[in-house]
Amino acid sequence: MDLSGILDRSYRHPSVFSYTRRSDVTHDEPTGDQLVLVLAALANPIRLRIIARLADGREYVSQLARDVGISRPLLHMHLQRLEAAGLVAGALELSLDGKAMKYFELTDFHLTITPPVLAAAATTLTPPDATKGPPPQENP
Repeated sequence: MDLSGILDRSYRHPSVFSYTRRSDVTHDEPTGDQLVLVLAALANPIRLRIIARLADGREYVSQLARDVGISRPLLHMHLQRLEAAGLVAGALELSLDGKAMKYFELTDFHLTITPPVLAAAATTLTPPDATKGPPPQENP
């Protein structure tokens, strides 16, 4: 999901995501593909623990891995999924001793799922490519 050009994210009921772009046009309803991406990112207990930890504030990768109880490579894999879904954001910063440290924090999101939101999102799903066979199964 390309979120470039987004100046502000405001999340309002009844939609899952509302993006305010430079043109100040608000898109209230998520596309089916956006919704699938977000729900797939949330459908994992480790990623839920990462979000719970980041709800307390931003943290650098090594400490976050210790707090969640997983290796840094595994944490990076989960953070990539959460970042691709727009749920977390990472920033590289220099410590006082010049060491590069990657910090992650939650984006300001509000998730509301209703039958009308799901129905509208389903109409915008990208159709599967028939030449590629069935879509891959999600591996949490």
